Amino acid sequence: MSQSDEIVFYTNPMSRGRIVRWMLEEVGQPYRTVVLEYGTTMKSPEYLAINPMGKVPAVSHRGVTVTECAAICAWLADAFPEAGLAPAFDDPARGPYLRWMFFGAGPLEAAVTAKALGLLAPADKAGMAGYGSFEQVVDALEHAVVSSGGPWLLGDRFSALDVYLGSQIGWGLQFKSLPDRDAFKAYAGRLFQRPAAIRAREIDDALIAAANAGS
Repeated sequence: MSQSDEIVFYTNPMSRGRIVRWMLEEVGQPYRTVVLEYGTTMKSPEYLAINPMGKVPAVSHRGVTVTECAAICAWLADAFPEAGLAPAFDDPARGPYLRWMFFGAGPLEAAVTAKALGLLAPADKAGMAGYGSFEQVVDALEHAVVSSGGPWLLGDRFSALDVYLGSQIGWGLQFKSLPDRDAFKAYAGRLFQRPAAIRAREIDDALIAAANAGS
């Protein structure tokens, strides 16, 4: 593998980088991990040159730096089509794939964060918020889960969409930021038994344990 082809993964095991770790394990290509710490190396000039936000995750690959979890998942899926994690452009499934990927990065993320902070738009101003209301977002998310007619968000086809949106559902259930709906629980139960998901959790949990042991 040439230097430009190397995948460099910038992360912290207690971050959204866990989503990208799982995605990398699903892709099945070798990658190098750079663990950064909050408030120190994550804000260093060297890393700010990679991501001016000073946040993880980020991936460098083929001379390109990609940040934001949804974008990284989409990039990796397209960069390694042999993994079968994204529909091709001329595949009708490409539409719902992109639709729900951007839904997760936009309305869902915004609504869940706003609710957690007590900053949801009042009912008379809901039209100004991209998510409308929290209830609308949750109902749309449940529709995405149940309407596919299969175990995954694209029916019988597992994709990067499941990694990204499924991670948000899993965290929502774990931290009680999403309601405990049967459709969400059943989907998450299938999702997190995937071998790549288990491997990713084990890797990041081991990093956390090693950091705690050294502190």
